[in-house]
Amino acid sequence: MVSLVGAGPGDPELLTLKAYKRLQIAEVVLYDRLVSDEVLALIGPKAERFYVGKAKALHSVPQNEINQTLVSWAKQGKQVVRLKGGDPFIFGRGGEELETLMAENVAVEVIPGITAASGCAAYAGIPLTHRDHAQSVRLVTGHLQHGESTLDWQALARSGQTLVFYMGLSNLEAICQALIDHGLAPNTPLALIEQGTTQHQCTHVGSLRQLPEAFHQGEITPPTLLIIGSVVSLHATLSWFEVAAADAIGFKESNH
Repeated sequence: MVSLVGAGPGDPELLTLKAYKRLQIAEVVLYDRLVSDEVLALIGPKAERFYVGKAKALHSVPQNEINQTLVSWAKQGKQVVRLKGGDPFIFGRGGEELETLMAENVAVEVIPGITAASGCAAYAGIPLTHRDHAQSVRLVTGHLQHGESTLDWQALARSGQTLVFYMGLSNLEAICQALIDHGLAPNTPLALIEQGTTQHQCTHVGSLRQLPEAFHQGEITPPTLLIIGSVVSLHATLSWFEVAAADAIGFKESNH
């Protein structure tokens, strides 16, 4: 069997019990870049580990090769875990891998994880919904293809909702300008959450018109999550997480 497992946003104690059980019995684990060291430490000692992570413009292994590798290991009779940061089905390409596995008649299961939107927002004291602020949430990719986006900016610029952009740091200025151009108020609050749920978590607050100073100074280190909406104004009073007490050290660039 292949288990597509969500590792959550970093804190190992946010891993589900089912995910932990699969890591303990796994014979082969293929893991992504944004799986914390503390979660990797929960893998059983006999498992073979393979890094197949992706960074911007740098994929260690092409996606189609990952798909076929999962099929190959499973057909050799191995208990395989495909370990992904966050949740497999939210910007994790889990759907693509599931399609390949089912087409090859491989036994497969999906174990959801806490996605960055809910995990990082909660640890930053920013409720994604609130009766006084937002009645809906949109999860959006921040990647722009060739500097352009086909996103429905008019719909995204409506009031009464929270926008969460994944992978949006490098296109932050373009995202903010597009929202302003389509009618969202320039003073709409935004938050950049850096390395959420870890000892390096830092929440940088600004607005569409006035980006956080740390962004202009180049002091923000991925992974980051961008939250836009009036719920961000609650961070000042609802922030509860003590980073010094975090169970995860944080993410760093390294050779795997």
